[in-house]
Amino acid sequence: MNEAKFLGKPTEYPKHYAPEVLVTVPRQPNRKEYGLKENTLPFTGYDVWHAYEVSFLTGKGLPVTGLLKLIYPASSPYIVESKSLKLYLNSFNMERFGSNAKEASETVHNIIRQDLERVLKTTVNIHFFPKSPKKYFDFGEFGILEEIPEIEKVTFSEYREAPHLLKPDHQQTGNVIKAGTHLLRSNCKVTFQPDWGSAFIYIKGTHIPDRTGLLKYLVSIRNENHFHEEICEMIYKRLWDRFTPDQLMVACIYTRRGGIDICPARASHHELLPTNLITPDKLTKKLLRQ
Repeated sequence: MNEAKFLGKPTEYPKHYAPEVLVTVPRQPNRKEYGLKENTLPFTGYDVWHAYEVSFLTGKGLPVTGLLKLIYPASSPYIVESKSLKLYLNSFNMERFGSNAKEASETVHNIIRQDLERVLKTTVNIHFFPKSPKKYFDFGEFGILEEIPEIEKVTFSEYREAPHLLKPDHQQTGNVIKAGTHLLRSNCKVTFQPDWGSAFIYIKGTHIPDRTGLLKYLVSIRNENHFHEEICEMIYKRLWDRFTPDQLMVACIYTRRGGIDICPARASHHELLPTNLITPDKLTKKLLRQ
């Protein structure tokens, strides 16, 4: 597996700029498993990455540090493997660019964008934050499923993905759900290390899921072994197939590991995507474990 080139193995950090360490993973094999066809994907969306350990030097040796936000579309044929991205970004640490911090930042920004576009075969949007900006939040109106009082009385027993737990809400008083959970957990498909996160779901249609069953399903992902992007698409496809909604959005906000977090979002309509999350020059407020 190409994705296992660095994952789970002791790896020496590059001492100089090293675009050759970038590893890409094709999306199609996992999509095929869930009946997702490249030419007729039932969603649009983006993969949003935040890299918190980006640093390089000016021509005079002054370190420049900040946060890098990068975004590329779900329609790209590949994803970038996270450890290879970490190694790549750290390969800039001792390199010198420009006569001042602004010039250095612009130069590195362009290099990273060009390198990622070359290997991912798609457009990549990047923004570098050298200081903490105003923060935004997309999910303020989403009710947290585990905070529903009756949830304490519910028994949870399935921890491998169980779509049968998704039940229609026969007592529904509306046709829209805006729900989230901070209990998302899955495992890396190569190292099997746990990945923690939050999931936010918007669904509108004639049939909507029972909230208890929805949380039980999301908890059932706890022992699944997939990359973050694959988990997001799996949840989306299960909801799409089970409820045939008019509108659907799924966003997974994962906890950072190795100085990087990955936040995929998929939606039936572009306007349903979390606006601030997918905007390069806006930084969203971090969740508790992000």
